[in-house]
Amino acid sequence: MFEISPNLSIETVVARLALATFLAMLIGFEREWHRKPAGLRTHMLVGLGAAAFFLISIEFSLGPLKDAEGLSPDPTRIFQGVIAGIGFLGAGAIIQGRGNVRGLTTGAGIWVAGAVGLASGGGYVVIAVMLTVFTLLILVVAGYLEHRFLDDKGSDDAEADES
Repeated sequence: MFEISPNLSIETVVARLALATFLAMLIGFEREWHRKPAGLRTHMLVGLGAAAFFLISIEFSLGPLKDAEGLSPDPTRIFQGVIAGIGFLGAGAIIQGRGNVRGLTTGAGIWVAGAVGLASGGGYVVIAVMLTVFTLLILVVAGYLEHRFLDDKGSDDAEADES
């Protein structure tokens, strides 16, 4: 009765959405572990939503609009909207008060979760996985180094962004 996609199999759609959700969950778990404002569910939803928008853009580009007279579907316009929207969410995670800015790392994590979602939705599994690995390395290793070596010295980064 309902066709999930004339261009992608149901298995492909489910796998790409699941991949985006799982990888974004890993990033969100690290944020949740450190009790940051945007954690597990936020990152998962951003990754899932971004993947869904990519899958929809595939349908727009390869589906019925492909041959519509006077229309030229451009998936890059969807990406621009997704990136701007995720930027807005990330900005919401940033809090400024009393001379300190907090949440920059969480905002950046939300932005990367969107990139993971777009890569997953497009079927770019290696890029999605590598984005997740690099993000977790940055959050865990750089976070450790920052707290170990910079917190005591009054670094601008340590004060400005409590990751």
